[in-house]
Amino acid sequence: METTLVALRVLREVAERGTFTAAAEALGYTQSAVSRQMAALEQATGARLFDRHAGGVRLTGSGRALLRHAVVALDALEAADRELRGAAEVDRGRVRLGFFPTAGALIVPRALAMLRQEHPHLEVTTREATTPSLVRALRAGTLDLAILSSRPPHRSPDTDDPPLSVEPLLEVRLAVAVPTSGPFAERGSVGVEEIAREPWIASPGTADEPLLGVWPGLPGRPKVRHTARDWLTKLHLVAAGAGITTATPTLLPVVPPGVRLVPVEGVAEEVRRVSLVRVPGALEAPARAVARALRRQAADLADLPDRPPDCRR
Repeated sequence: METTLVALRVLREVAERGTFTAAAEALGYTQSAVSRQMAALEQATGARLFDRHAGGVRLTGSGRALLRHAVVALDALEAADRELRGAAEVDRGRVRLGFFPTAGALIVPRALAMLRQEHPHLEVTTREATTPSLVRALRAGTLDLAILSSRPPHRSPDTDDPPLSVEPLLEVRLAVAVPTSGPFAERGSVGVEEIAREPWIASPGTADEPLLGVWPGLPGRPKVRHTARDWLTKLHLVAAGAGITTATPTLLPVVPPGVRLVPVEGVAEEVRRVSLVRVPGALEAPARAVARALRRQAADLADLPDRPPDCRR
């Protein structure tokens, strides 16, 4: 099989981005150039590397196998280049971390603050994204670690081989964020029928991710009045009386004034698990240091009450 480094880099970018168009934008290529590179790679390997679907492309089994070897080869070449440029010592301390949005509120900043004190020369770069995007980045080798959230029964975030390493960090129970000026301000809990009639503030749903911010399994169609991807924006909209949204008690230290978190009664508890996810294999020392810091911060958050206190802010 004859191929080029350019084709392998394009393969890695397509695997992470999920579409030829997004990969082309990230690389500064035209979409047709990416298509030609992947067509040539399929011809060189004699295998179909992608399954096409309405939202983009997914790697086939052959594509995933080639990607694993491509990541190893590209990482080795990049390490050789750094060593030849005399940058090995600095770049050995680089870790790429991805996380779901609310993890950026507490876990990640606190872990980074700890690392700046304990490992001042360690370089950590971060990226917030959806679960599918983060998983693709892990598989493509452009992230070292990712913090993901899951709902029961907490299946693996993908079905590729080898299975990803998933380390649970903490479990939290979902609540609803309500305005202190609203009808639920003085309540110790609310019923699911009551909140079903309320206007909701949610993150826009995508093909990759369901609508976030609406209580799961509500009867009828929820009235989504406002959409926002940023969790803090949603909570400030709650404080303004624009509607209600879902949140977890781990956010209490940064919940803005005018918002209360209230448990929902009469339904099964909605539990979310926060996990540290990576590709299997031994972690290098910098990544181990980041993982330790994340575990310590998650343990501190686990000490918070698992139900929202009667908090009027």
